[in-house]
Amino acid sequence: MTDNKNKKRSLYPEFGVLLIDDEPSYHRSLGLMLERKGGITNLHYCQDSREAMSYLEHHAIGVVLLDLNMPHKSGKDLLIEMAEAFPDVAVVVISGLNQVETAVECLRLGAFDFYVKTTESARLLEGIKRAIQLQEIKRENQELRHRVLSRRLDSPEAFANILTQSRSMASVFQYLESVAKSSQPVMICGESGTGKELIARAVHTLSGRQGKLVTVNVAGLDDHIFNDTLFGHRKGAFTGADQERRGLVEEASGGTLFLDEIGDLSPSSQVKLLRLLQEGEFYPMGADRPKRLQARIFVATHQDLAERQRDGAFRRDLYYRLCTHQVLIPPLRARREDIRLLFTFFAEQAADDMGKPLPEFSPDLWAALQAYEFPGNVRELRAIAFDSVSRHHGGAMTRQDLHLFSQTQGGDTSSHDNTLVHFPPDNRLPTLAEIDDLLIAEAMHRADHNQSIAARILGISQPALSKRLKRQRELES
Repeated sequence: MTDNKNKKRSLYPEFGVLLIDDEPSYHRSLGLMLERKGGITNLHYCQDSREAMSYLEHHAIGVVLLDLNMPHKSGKDLLIEMAEAFPDVAVVVISGLNQVETAVECLRLGAFDFYVKTTESARLLEGIKRAIQLQEIKRENQELRHRVLSRRLDSPEAFANILTQSRSMASVFQYLESVAKSSQPVMICGESGTGKELIARAVHTLSGRQGKLVTVNVAGLDDHIFNDTLFGHRKGAFTGADQERRGLVEEASGGTLFLDEIGDLSPSSQVKLLRLLQEGEFYPMGADRPKRLQARIFVATHQDLAERQRDGAFRRDLYYRLCTHQVLIPPLRARREDIRLLFTFFAEQAADDMGKPLPEFSPDLWAALQAYEFPGNVRELRAIAFDSVSRHHGGAMTRQDLHLFSQTQGGDTSSHDNTLVHFPPDNRLPTLAEIDDLLIAEAMHRADHNQSIAARILGISQPALSKRLKRQRELES
């Protein structure tokens, strides 16, 4: 009986897969098939059926691949013992006998599935993967139930970079901690500026994967760039490919590949990503042999993918591949208890960067912040804090120091003339085109030059804002 010898690499799945068979040659062939074609590396082997129960007692085994015809103790006897002593272990029977009665009997005794040794390898592999995925889901559900009931985090330090005192965010953290060690994709949804990349980094840390987190924004990548960026290329694959280049999928081996803005992925690139997830392999450009996917996939989007599916802009089958674990990050306006904490933190950062003392904050400043909707979420709040500290010149910081509110906030306008735009009567009125340019410049300034936030402030789409900015640059040149 042997253990998997390579402890340094990341193992899949987290629990062990135990092969119980008295034929060493079948151990080798099945093990090689599982590793090379399925990426299943956490393999354990037992050739003596009398030692199997003891091995299960001392090792974290989730799936057993069991032969029926063995000396000393038959697979059927073992199946009965395992069903009683280890009911949470999924047993896949792989027998040399192709008999319907035998298969039915094994399933009645508690086997998860039944295959004949001559079964096509692809079909056998899919069945073993289903057993692994079922075990992963069961364990995640148990862990999630435990965390929700206990309202605790085992590793709060993983979320140290996300400042919050919100109960809704604590629930998000609990869920993410419970699925962190899964091998399945994670979809992180939320508006721009809510901290989706910080969430991805936290889950990667919790996963225990030894590889690195590799991040790429896939919005706007055409098919060729998507191929080259993710899958890499061989030397001579296209004009200018004078040397081999590893793609980001390979760079993330043993770790996590984070695809940001997945909702903007082109239809042709969606097909390639779907194949990567379905087959677990990819072809570098110019290669005729595939490479195995050894990275876990995280994706993020600020878009409503359900609506994009209805519009035909996002593939339904890809969506269901990606949303095994899905979390929605609440916007800042839905967790207003975090506004004061975050603004103070960002103001401290700004004061330290500028070498200024941290100002005191007046009650009307907090009232103004609490009344604002924050279309740009935490990213916008940070920009407001830095801008306010930079322009503050002594005394308590008040609502008037919040530049964003000078023309966009409602409320009591009778005592604040600067809530209205005034045009001197002796001057000519600006044209609509000039007003358009001024509004865009002001929105970009308030958004700290983040186009997504500026577009939300102006009430237009980000592509529409990008076109206007491009037109301005062309006119200026």
